[in-house]
Amino acid sequence: MKPHFLAAVLTNDHPLFIRTLADLEKASGNSGVDTRLIADMREMGHSVMRSMKLSPSDTSAEELYHALNAVVESGNLALLGNTQFVLMPFDAGPVSFNLLDVIENAHHKLPFGDRKIDHAQRQLRMEIVRRYAEHDRTSDELVHNLAAQAGLKHEDDDSYQAAGSHLSPISKDPGGPRMLMIGDIFTDAFIRLGEETAKIIKEGDAEWLAVPFGRKPPYERVDIVKAVGPSPNVAVAMARLGLDAGLMAWVGGDETGKEAIEYLKTQDVDTSTMIVEADNATSYWYVLSFQADRTMLVKSEKYRYEWKDPAKKPDWIYLAYLGEDSWPVHEGLLEYLTRNPDVKLVIQPGTFQFKWGKDKLAGLYGRSHVALMNREEAMDVTGLPYDSIKDLADGLHRIGPKIVVITDGPNGSYVSDGNRVLTVPNYPDIAPPLERTGAGDAFSSTFVAAIATGESIETAMLWSPINSMNVVQKVGAQAGLQTKAQIEDWLEKAPKDYKVTEHRD
Repeated sequence: MKPHFLAAVLTNDHPLFIRTLADLEKASGNSGVDTRLIADMREMGHSVMRSMKLSPSDTSAEELYHALNAVVESGNLALLGNTQFVLMPFDAGPVSFNLLDVIENAHHKLPFGDRKIDHAQRQLRMEIVRRYAEHDRTSDELVHNLAAQAGLKHEDDDSYQAAGSHLSPISKDPGGPRMLMIGDIFTDAFIRLGEETAKIIKEGDAEWLAVPFGRKPPYERVDIVKAVGPSPNVAVAMARLGLDAGLMAWVGGDETGKEAIEYLKTQDVDTSTMIVEADNATSYWYVLSFQADRTMLVKSEKYRYEWKDPAKKPDWIYLAYLGEDSWPVHEGLLEYLTRNPDVKLVIQPGTFQFKWGKDKLAGLYGRSHVALMNREEAMDVTGLPYDSIKDLADGLHRIGPKIVVITDGPNGSYVSDGNRVLTVPNYPDIAPPLERTGAGDAFSSTFVAAIATGESIETAMLWSPINSMNVVQKVGAQAGLQTKAQIEDWLEKAPKDYKVTEHRD
C-alpha cells in the first residue's frame, strides 16, 4: 500500500519502482522510513487544508487546487513554507502543495487538468532518496544506485534548488540592515481542545486548564509548527518585511533540528549562524490550545551555549529568550558588542533573563538601543508599581535602553524615547482570534524592523499592531506574518481612531 501511494503521487509506472522501495525499506531494517514520510505528507497537507478552512475528509481535488491558488492571490505564501514535497492523492490525480507549482498554476491561471505538479514530484523523489541515504543502516551508494534504476532519481535532481529557497514572499533590499537574532528554537505541537473536552477552573488569582482525569477525552486537531520561539519568530517576520535576517539558535542533530533549519531557509532566514549539537535533541513543546488562549508544556533541551562570533558583522543584534544555562552566550555577546560599538542591540527578555535580574544584565541593558516587554515585566525589571507607564518607562531608561516599548494587552502599547511617551491602540480584530501565540513577537519584530530601516517611531507603532492582529488569526506564530506592502494596505483601511497619540498618566 505504501509503495503504491508513492507511485501514485509521483505518477511513476516504472516496473522496478515498487520493488525498489521494498528493497530500500529492507536495507533500512524495515524501519518504516516510507511510513513516516507518508505520515509527514498527510500531516503537513492536512494542516494547510485546515488553515484554509477545508476538511481533509471531504474536499475534492478541484476544490483543493483552487483554494491553493487563492493562497497566492492573498499573498499568504508562508502557509506553504515547508510543504515542498507534499502531494495529495485523488482519483483525479495528485495535487501539489509545492510553493513553485502553486505559484505557476495561479500565475498562468491553469485549468485543473493542466496543473503543475513536477516541482513537488522532484522534491518528493529527492526526499525519499535523502531519508534512506541518511539512515544508519544504509549507504549512499546503495540508495542512489537503486533509486536511479527505478526512475526515482533523475540526472538533474542533485542540482535542483529547493522550492522556496530562492523565492522569498517579499523583495529583499540587499542594501538594507543585517539583523542577527539570538535565542532558543522549538518545534511546537498545537493540540486544539474543544469545549466538550476542557474547561477553565479559577482558584483565587490562578486559572487552571482542566480535562477529565483518567479518561480519553478527544481533541479537535493537532498542528505541528516548526522553528518557533521568540527569536525564530522575529527572524521570519523581519525576513518577510524585507530585511537581511539571520538566526543564532541551538538545535540537536535529530530530524527535528534538520527540519527546523530547512524550514528557516525557505523563509529566507540566514542559518549560517545556527549551532548544531549532533549529540543532542531539539527542543519540542506541546501547546494546549483552548478558546483563544494556550497553555504550553515546555521542555527545553540543555545545550553547551558557547558564543561564536558571526562571520558577517550584523548592523543589529536582537536578543530574546535563552535557556537557563546560557549565561556564557550573554557574556560573549557583551564582549562582542564592546569590540563592535556600532552594532545596535535590541533586548526582549525571556524567563531566565528576568530571573537573573537587571543587575546581572546591567551590561546588556546599558548597551541596548531598544528594550521591549509587557507592563508586568517592566514592573519586574524596574521594581516600580503598576500605576504609571511613564514611571516604568523612565525606570527602564535609567538602566540603559534609548527606546522603551511596553505592551499592555487590550490597552494597547506605549513607546518612550526618553522625552515623550506615545501610545497606540490595538488594531481591530477582523475576526475572533484563533490562537494568540506569537502576537508579542510579531509586534516587537515589526517595531524594530521599522526603526532599523529608518522609519519614525510613530510609523513603527502603527505597523506593529497590524502584524499582531494578523498572527492571532492563524495557528502558530508565523503563518499570519505580513509583508510591508500588506501592512501598508491594512493601514490604509484602518479606522479613524487608529492613531498614535501622546500618553499622559
